[in-house]
Amino acid sequence: MASVNLEAHPLPNLETFSKAAELSSFTGAGKSLRLTQAAVSQRIHALEAVVGAPLFHRQGGRVVLTEAGQRLYGYAQRILDLHREAYQEISGRRPPVVGDLTLAASSIPGEHLLPAMLASFGKAYTEIKVRASVSDSKSVMTQVERGDVQLGLVGSKVETDYLDYRFIAKDRMVLVVPSIHPLGKLKIVTLKHLTEYPLVIREVGSGLRHCFERAIERNGFTLGDLRITLELGSNEAIKEAVRQGVGVAVLSMLAVRREVQDGFLKVLEIENVTCDRDLFVIQDRRRALPQPARLFLTVLDAHIMSV
Repeated sequence: MASVNLEAHPLPNLETFSKAAELSSFTGAGKSLRLTQAAVSQRIHALEAVVGAPLFHRQGGRVVLTEAGQRLYGYAQRILDLHREAYQEISGRRPPVVGDLTLAASSIPGEHLLPAMLASFGKAYTEIKVRASVSDSKSVMTQVERGDVQLGLVGSKVETDYLDYRFIAKDRMVLVVPSIHPLGKLKIVTLKHLTEYPLVIREVGSGLRHCFERAIERNGFTLGDLRITLELGSNEAIKEAVRQGVGVAVLSMLAVRREVQDGFLKVLEIENVTCDRDLFVIQDRRRALPQPARLFLTVLDAHIMSV
């Protein structure tokens, strides 16, 4: 019986290609699959010879998919998934899904949406290790574009060459004051009236701050016209500052629901200043999503439908 040259078989080549695409690294793919970097390069070159096009670009020490690579990756996943399904059906064994899920989130989705999503995800996929960080929207976008994380959750949308945005929820900007405050008797205040009071706002780079700036500019005001007394990078810190009488604040309704229900804070509208914004999960289209990230998107979709 003739021997089979495993290296010439398409499945190992597709698996190696997929792992390099997911990790944006030939070296990382080699470590994951216990191959030398030379073996990884050989398999990728073999695929490129078959399809007649380069599959990766090299950028800053990482590799990202070319247009041909992006198309091939979709087919590769279908082939590999069918291979795993056939093996599981015949053997009767379903090994647990393993791997790493890396996420970055801006404060609102990170503090008020992500915990419930991760709880559901953790119950379904106990062997996947999750690493999540919370910062501002600008930082999250940078981490996704650099390939530092697989997915990001943000509260603003910026047109870029590589980021894809997927809607996950809606949010609304509100003015919050302590339960006992001169403005607490009102339901609506004007921007001119607001200039009389100290204001606590989010830091530069925050999606909420960006939204608020654009909203007041449409009314002929800038942040320089307001009495900004404190800038903080935490919604929790801002809420506590408001409760302690440091000032009033513009915050997300998602962030203050509990305090409003408990009677610690009151919500007001600012006349002609609206900021209803969408929250998104983002990914870099140049990079293939590994299985843990694809599964997280499935859980995320189920979470959105149940809200």
